[in-house]
Amino acid sequence: MNRLGLKILLLMLPLYSIGQTITLDLCQQKARELYPLTKQYGLIEKTIEYNIANANKAWLPQVNLTAKVTYQSEAIKITLPPPINRTLEQSKEQYGATVDVSQTVWDGGAVKAQKNILKAQAEAEKQKLEVDLYALKDRVNQLFFGILLLNEQQTQLALVKTDLQANFDRISALKQNGIAGQTDVDAIKVEQLNIVQKENDLQATRKSFIEMLAAFTSLNFNEKSEFMKPILATVDYGLENKRPELLFLASQNKALDSQRDMIVSSNLPKVGLFVQGGYGKPGLNMLSNEISPYYIGGLRLSWNLSGLYSQKNNLEKITLSQKSVDVQKETFLFNNNLQNRQQINEIEKLKSSLKNDDEIILLRTNIKKATSAKLENGTATITDMLREVNTESLARQTRALHEIQLYMAVYQLKNNKNN
Repeated sequence: MNRLGLKILLLMLPLYSIGQTITLDLCQQKARELYPLTKQYGLIEKTIEYNIANANKAWLPQVNLTAKVTYQSEAIKITLPPPINRTLEQSKEQYGATVDVSQTVWDGGAVKAQKNILKAQAEAEKQKLEVDLYALKDRVNQLFFGILLLNEQQTQLALVKTDLQANFDRISALKQNGIAGQTDVDAIKVEQLNIVQKENDLQATRKSFIEMLAAFTSLNFNEKSEFMKPILATVDYGLENKRPELLFLASQNKALDSQRDMIVSSNLPKVGLFVQGGYGKPGLNMLSNEISPYYIGGLRLSWNLSGLYSQKNNLEKITLSQKSVDVQKETFLFNNNLQNRQQINEIEKLKSSLKNDDEIILLRTNIKKATSAKLENGTATITDMLREVNTESLARQTRALHEIQLYMAVYQLKNNKNN
């Protein structure tokens, strides 16, 4: 594909949603990809990459270069007795340069512990980011299901509008035959105007919801975009809880374990090799006033015992911090389980309501038909007819509301457990 064709394709990508079927999963995916906070993942990865690289450099040879020029008020002076009869005297003016190279052989696990801390902290930052992004799912759900509810309400209003138009035509014919009056025609006309007003209100609200969802997803919605109801599968009340808050608390505990290892390893002895090379006056022979090179090499053991004084208290502080994290976990699970129980009860209630709604709609439709027949026979008024039309419409709207509420309750339960 040439460059011009590629540019045209890229420009057309945002338009793919026009007239297309929009799913909740698509909206969730796009919202997550485009949310500014998601960029933080890349920053965390880069930071931990640099930190780990810096920690590994502790195993590289450490080089230290020093140079000095000194003058001292007194120097070593030795007089040898006869028969040598000679005086050896160190120069008061001294200078030299040295290079120290040291290589750690064993650090007690300090570098490994430091890297584990860095990794655990990075993982905790990611999980904290997941907690912040979790709220985004709920906001997208609210907008998506809000649009579905408005769609259902528009569908119900369209049915009422058709019903009113049929009654308007019937009453207009009866008026021409002198059976109905102008008041009856006007009564239906008022209801038709009320329906138009409600349609305009719903359309404005739906437009607002779509614009907000488009802002979250950057999808190019329009009035022809079809929002598909998600599949309402069998609800599994025993879903595993995968909330990011639990993973965040677990990563905090892991980071504390790494800190515990770091405290212990930092108080262990360190073993290393070293080489020191120099060139100065004097060299290793302190009585020589000649410029000479020299070197020293060997094995070095170092152990800072003062850290042992506070090691026990520091480890106890880690233990207390982990207990605090455990309490936070217990508190979260307690509140989350209460929310899940409420959602389960809400789901069961809505299922029962939908069964009743179907029966109510059936009965209301029969009553409306009977009232329509009475109107033809002159035993019912147009007011009676309009009342039954509105009552049936309200029953249908109530069922549509309960159906969308059931979808929302099921997905809220899944969302509560992050499934």
